[in-house]
Amino acid sequence: MKLLKYIFSFIVSVILLTSCDDETATLGVDMMPTNDLITKNFETYDVTTESYAVGDSVLARTSMSYLGRFTDPETGTTIKSDFLAQYHCTDNFTFPDSIVGDSCVDIKVLLYISNFVGDSLATFKLSVYELTKQLNPEADYYTNINPEKYYDKNDKPIATKWFTISDRSISDSLRWSSGYNNNISIALPRNVGTQIIKGYRDNPKNFSSASNWLNSGLPCSKGFYFKLESGDGAMAYIDISQMNLYFKYYDEEYKKDTLGMCQFAATEEVIQATRFENSNLGKLLEDKSATYLKSPAGIFTMATLPVDQINVNDTVNSAKLTFTRYNDKVQNSSFKLDIPSTLLLVRLDDYKNGFFENYNLSDNKTSYLATFNPKNNSYEFSNIARLLTNMVKEKNDGTATENWNKVLLIPVETTKDATTSIVKLNHDFSMTSARLVGGENDKVKMEVIYSTFNRKN
Repeated sequence: MKLLKYIFSFIVSVILLTSCDDETATLGVDMMPTNDLITKNFETYDVTTESYAVGDSVLARTSMSYLGRFTDPETGTTIKSDFLAQYHCTDNFTFPDSIVGDSCVDIKVLLYISNFVGDSLATFKLSVYELTKQLNPEADYYTNINPEKYYDKNDKPIATKWFTISDRSISDSLRWSSGYNNNISIALPRNVGTQIIKGYRDNPKNFSSASNWLNSGLPCSKGFYFKLESGDGAMAYIDISQMNLYFKYYDEEYKKDTLGMCQFAATEEVIQATRFENSNLGKLLEDKSATYLKSPAGIFTMATLPVDQINVNDTVNSAKLTFTRYNDKVQNSSFKLDIPSTLLLVRLDDYKNGFFENYNLSDNKTSYLATFNPKNNSYEFSNIARLLTNMVKEKNDGTATENWNKVLLIPVETTKDATTSIVKLNHDFSMTSARLVGGENDKVKMEVIYSTFNRKN
């Protein structure tokens, strides 16, 4: 019987150890003879959680821009967004030599809408201002950027536009045609385009690189502030923004005047800085019956891990942390926000010390990713044992900070390469919302599986 008991204990131990993550660390003794190993049942600990105010300020490192104002029917919170954008000039850019009259026949900005939230027929007013100060391509910009530092609010806008996300000024046949891409078209004064053409004639070097163009001092070269003046009910996701300049030139091949066009596009090589303003978040932060996730730049969830309760004399084989989502209270609204698809669990201090600014990725040691599981209506971090190891070590060696056992849950967007490896991690700027089990009423549970070693003399 003793032999059977030993064999059974050994098999259970092996199963528990091999079922853990490859990166699993241990607390306590790392290596012991196999015949000293006895496994014990898992323990469950309460985790304290609370909503964490972002304060409208997260790193705005995204190629997408956002424009609109939308009130969440589930929570009653409102978010408003507009943006600043520079425009890229391709290297060694040239105009034709034979532009008729060296003048512009049309110039406009096109904001291409890849997606939207809300009512496509909601009406908005937009003002476009030329920037008077160049955005620094080496600087980090945040979602609470102050546009007044980059344009003169006393100047008149270069253009204004009333728009809806679904452009009702075009025919239905065009709107539903395969070649049409939904956009907001903003006409600029033609003399602005003419000044750009003449600026090229005076000094072509101003157009030889993006940097030279940005520093040329020509109209529109520093970019625009697209200021939302009024409107409510929708938010547009703008993935492409470009300035098109049209002119007539003499075509030598066909011996006639022909319409030509050049583009200046907003790309990742130049700055696009979106500003977000959240309203009515206070009531969510005060709600102690749950915690919240709101993106973009709204609310994270903060968890305090019960590391002091961990038995450091045993080995932690695995530690699972699950955050369950409450179902929406509003079921019938056609404008409900999406659920965050991916969450980053990261230490509070690491986030404050530049996790995103330093282009960090999750490492399954101090930061982890979890995707929403619709079957369980939850986010599951399957094994955070290494994180607990680091926290205990810091507490024992005296290097623990005030926030040593606190972590944040942050909605994120991942970028993958051809092998599906994650190569970039940014804040999620899409409009999402979730209410999680937690707060003061229902505690989040952390399940820990231990192994303990007993040496017999």
